[in-house]
Amino acid sequence: MDAPPEREDCRPFIQVAQLMRDAGLHVPEILNADTGQGFLLLTDLGDTTYLRALTEDNAGDLFGDAIAALVVWQRASRPGVLPSYDRVLLQREMALFPEWYVGRHLGTTLSEKQRANLAQINELLVGSALAQPAVFVHRDYMPRNLMLSTPNPGILDFQDAVYGPITYDVVSLFRDAFVSWPEERVIDWTVRYWEQARRAHLPVDADFGAFYRAFEWMGLQRHLKVLGIFARIHHRDGKPGYLDDAPRFIRYVREVSARYRDLAPMVHLLDELEQRQPQAGYTF
Repeated sequence: MDAPPEREDCRPFIQVAQLMRDAGLHVPEILNADTGQGFLLLTDLGDTTYLRALTEDNAGDLFGDAIAALVVWQRASRPGVLPSYDRVLLQREMALFPEWYVGRHLGTTLSEKQRANLAQINELLVGSALAQPAVFVHRDYMPRNLMLSTPNPGILDFQDAVYGPITYDVVSLFRDAFVSWPEERVIDWTVRYWEQARRAHLPVDADFGAFYRAFEWMGLQRHLKVLGIFARIHHRDGKPGYLDDAPRFIRYVREVSARYRDLAPMVHLLDELEQRQPQAGYTF
């Protein structure tokens, strides 16, 4: 790993790698480190990501391994070790959508009413996230960062880990930036996680319906954030490929927002941004 100190701090990677190894998870071993120059010598977990390996036939088995590893990670949680996924961080992430996706990418200035509606949505999502039990959160637990390996999975890109909402990594896994699954499979896998988490005495809601609602609202927060991040990567960093997946995230946002009356203003905002007339038939 080459992490120039003026641009990146490799110490969080070292810390979280140790936490994950102590929990019994499969992460790169740090053979040598020069944090002053930003160099780490790591063991190699191969080159086959879940994203590359996943098929309709093997997804159940691979996600089963990923769920089991996630439960292990969450069971190792304790407060005061990792930064808190607090209101300030959540709101800073939410600000990426209007600044970069709406303002910079779409070239649109929100009206006062639109800003008020978006602020209301943001407050609902932040409130839902903060109301959840807190655990260790990888923060990018998705198929691109999981490696097909023995033991499975190998886990990468965990340096931004925090202590925060218990649904965050679950929704990151099943509503991914680069691959989508039918809703019935997402529900089935989420139930499997929820059942394992309960057996492991993790603090998930005893009512699966309430847990799934928190899962969906957490996903909406993440998807709005990622739309902003992808737009920023495109316009600031000159990497246009990420926005190819923006329609996937717009679809996630639309589908979740249409299922909950309190989130209906998000659907109407997207209609207005896309210069579409609001459509009848939304289910709230």
